[in-house]
Amino acid sequence: MIESRIGHIVYNIKPDNVPFYKDLLAFLGWTPVFEQEGFLGVADKSGASLWFMGMAKPVDNDYDGPGANHLAFSVPRQADVDAAVAYLAERGIPSLFETPRHRPEFSRSEKDTYYQVMFESPDRILFEIVYTGPKA
Repeated sequence: MIESRIGHIVYNIKPDNVPFYKDLLAFLGWTPVFEQEGFLGVADKSGASLWFMGMAKPVDNDYDGPGANHLAFSVPRQADVDAAVAYLAERGIPSLFETPRHRPEFSRSEKDTYYQVMFESPDRILFEIVYTGPKA
């Protein structure tokens, strides 16, 4: 068996939306590794990277169609989800699907919680910020 991990994920976006991703990923603790007009690469502490390329065709993204549904960012504290909700609200980005909320059906045990917020980027990419762990 070969051992592997996620290396990078690339999203095609509208070039004017690069600042949205740069600010969001900085808020979430990712570091820019490459930036030029219409193009951004960021990495987490493990070296996994996300790339946002201003090359989207003029079509709408449908995250319920074939392909990826959403990208989730795990955070170490339940309060971090609430901080993300405030961050998004300050920027006029609504939470989706009645979030933030606890999802007991996704919790590992009755002592744990799965607490999430879901939202769309300006390019209709669906994101989740989630805390999983002991109930606060």
